[in-house]
Amino acid sequence: MFIRRPLALVLAILWLWPRGLYAQSEALMEAYQHGQTLYEAGQYERAIPFFREALELGEREFGPDHSTTATLLNNLAELYNAQGRYAEAEPSHKRALSIREKVLGPEHPDVAQSLNNLAELYSAQGKYAEAEPLHKRALSIREKALGPEHPDVAQSLNNLAFLYHGQGKYAEAEPLYKRAMAIDEKALGPDHPSFAIDLNDLAGLYESQGRYEAAEPLYQRALAIREKALGPDHPDVAQSLENYGALLRQAGRSAEANEMETLAKAIRAKHAEENPAN
Repeated sequence: MFIRRPLALVLAILWLWPRGLYAQSEALMEAYQHGQTLYEAGQYERAIPFFREALELGEREFGPDHSTTATLLNNLAELYNAQGRYAEAEPSHKRALSIREKVLGPEHPDVAQSLNNLAELYSAQGKYAEAEPLHKRALSIREKALGPEHPDVAQSLNNLAFLYHGQGKYAEAEPLYKRAMAIDEKALGPDHPSFAIDLNDLAGLYESQGRYEAAEPLYQRALAIREKALGPDHPDVAQSLENYGALLRQAGRSAEANEMETLAKAIRAKHAEENPAN
């Protein structure tokens, strides 16, 4: 079974306001912060209007080709991507990338972020040929600009590994997953949500190979980290429960699988109730 990707890997780094930016209006900051709060609560649908408003205000205040506008485009695109609204996400990602290359230069870490997020958009749609060169370019920029032990390098390694995993290229994926895990554990600590993503993805690789005994403790550890760091009702906790439940079912442990699936469904139902479709 190929495990669905949690959203946090792409979204977790997006919410830092650009350094050196002090001229933004109170209305822009309010809209931005409301959107951030809702995102952090896993309420993606409710966050979208606030990020649309922030983008409109940002374009008026800073202009259509400012790096801040690119950040706001990127954030809105990621929320669309989180809901599978790929056709709406792609033009915003492309515009953010174009602005950043023009304003910041082609080797800037923010360019790597845009490349990464566009690549993830393509990967989510199975467009692996389009995604791979973008991931490789993002990884190269980050290693050069940030150093080989930076968490953003781990993100690029993990995403490239996930791309190979999705194509059944397990031998290429495993060392990239393991290098990403080592970087995040050292840089962020063993209880960080990004490390949980690394654990989840390596577990998914082992599951795809039928290596259930190797996968199980990784899923268990990822679940424990997410429950502690994000709270028991976060969508990423549901994702971990679903992944672990799928492993248990494949291993013939149906009663335990049912328990995981029931818990996950309860979280999904609560999340759906709190995030009604527009």
